[in-house]
Amino acid sequence: MSNPQIATLQQQLEAMTKHGLEVLPKEVTEAFERQIGELRESGAAKGLTVGAKAPDFTLSNHAGDNVNLSEELAKGPVILTFYRGEWCPFCNLELRAYQRIMDDIRESGAQLLAISPLTPDRSLSMQSKNELSFHVLSDSGNHTAEAYALKFKLPEPLQHIYRSLGFALEQFNGDESWELPVPATYVIDTKGTIRLASVNPDYRTRMEPGDVLSFVRSM
Repeated sequence: MSNPQIATLQQQLEAMTKHGLEVLPKEVTEAFERQIGELRESGAAKGLTVGAKAPDFTLSNHAGDNVNLSEELAKGPVILTFYRGEWCPFCNLELRAYQRIMDDIRESGAQLLAISPLTPDRSLSMQSKNELSFHVLSDSGNHTAEAYALKFKLPEPLQHIYRSLGFALEQFNGDESWELPVPATYVIDTKGTIRLASVNPDYRTRMEPGDVLSFVRSM
């Protein structure tokens, strides 16, 4: 069971945001805010919505084994979360929050799959660093993110900022595209239909894993 003494995921994300405002130059935080606003206003990467059929996929996990969505759905509902990468502290907080309730997720009969454009080696690092017991999948080229209408390209000015912070995405993702998924969480039923969709261009806001679990239990 989850520990009630642990802060909610959103509280942790807000603390991380506050820390960033304290330690990062103002022009950097303003550039982040600008990019979030532009992505929201553009209407790009809105993500699939409730009622849509979830596109099937086969991706490699952190151990190099193929994981197929249809095969996982044959076992029970799937919680599918798209995250940006191991370099993203907000993503690390989210995946650790899911790990804390993994026993409850399994007891509900559901599976959890986490997808990012990280290379398999980086996905293994992500899995090991956060001691994750669920599948961490590598979406090389963001093809699955594109199928779920989540893919976007970071503008060039932000690419320079990311590099200055040590987030050279070509090193993490193994390509020069500078494309990422908008963070998103889906619950997919055993028929392959999306029953819950949470998509937000503001990477500092994520759905509470406990709320996702409650939804799965109510299905």
